[in-house]
Amino acid sequence: MNAIRLENRLEKRPCIWMQASAVHRKFCTINYDCPACRFDRALRRVCDENKRLQESGQTPRGKKGRLVFWKDKLKAQPHWKRPCIHHLKGRIDFRACNREYMCGDCEFDQYFSDQYTVHAVVRPVEFINIEGMKIPHGFYLHKGHTWLKVEENSEVRVGIDDFALRLLGPLDQIEAPLVGKTLKQDRLDIKMNRGGLDADVLSPVSGVVTAINPKLRERGSLANRDPYADGWVLRAHSKNLRKDLQHLMIGSETEDFYKEEVDRLHQVIESEVGPLTADGGQLGNDIYGNIPQVGWDRLVRLFLHR
Repeated sequence: MNAIRLENRLEKRPCIWMQASAVHRKFCTINYDCPACRFDRALRRVCDENKRLQESGQTPRGKKGRLVFWKDKLKAQPHWKRPCIHHLKGRIDFRACNREYMCGDCEFDQYFSDQYTVHAVVRPVEFINIEGMKIPHGFYLHKGHTWLKVEENSEVRVGIDDFALRLLGPLDQIEAPLVGKTLKQDRLDIKMNRGGLDADVLSPVSGVVTAINPKLRERGSLANRDPYADGWVLRAHSKNLRKDLQHLMIGSETEDFYKEEVDRLHQVIESEVGPLTADGGQLGNDIYGNIPQVGWDRLVRLFLHR
């Protein structure tokens, strides 16, 4: 395999649409995070509409009518001149694509993605911070305190949020369904364990598991230290991602939800140990370990099974 080039998020590089000559001039400033790119989504919508018109026997008109999806542009090239998506993103030297840009069926793409995850995990830079609880910008949140990050080709990365990990403290194990197994949104698909105590966690998405983080089976506390990068739990492919995302929170919704959750947690703690400081204080890293009288099952029922 060609050497992996670690990416610099600040470097401006030609957009994939520009490299394919689908558009004249456009540069990427978000590290080729295409699922988060408004420009990419807008062009996809136009291309889908153009294709729909053509299939119905109509001719798309105007400048937008000439727009062609970047994959179709590259597929017009001879096979040996079609660059792999990872070359377009500056991660490897030139490699030809021999799968018609159907990355989900490509063994090299799967191998590269696994290696790239190890060597170049993209760590969140900006966080929403509510009462000491953190969630990165651009991450979706489920009310059962699992998170979802959209990646490529309807792939998502899933983990457990900072709130739940602080709530139950350092974990011994986190177990996910094996590769090839199905997930269902709002189903108890992920299991956490601490000292013989179990807590099932709701999946934020429906789909098929494509990868798991094996480190968490032996050292669940890794998620406590780094919930949104090395502490990821699984990756999955979703066929109905847009529908699932409608039931998740992002941005200001997350902020409002966290404020409510912190207030509820204060009430639970005060019911056992009495009034906290006037401003409520800032919650620590191991609520259950420091205040076991609140009860493991009670915390799981109140905050994780929503």
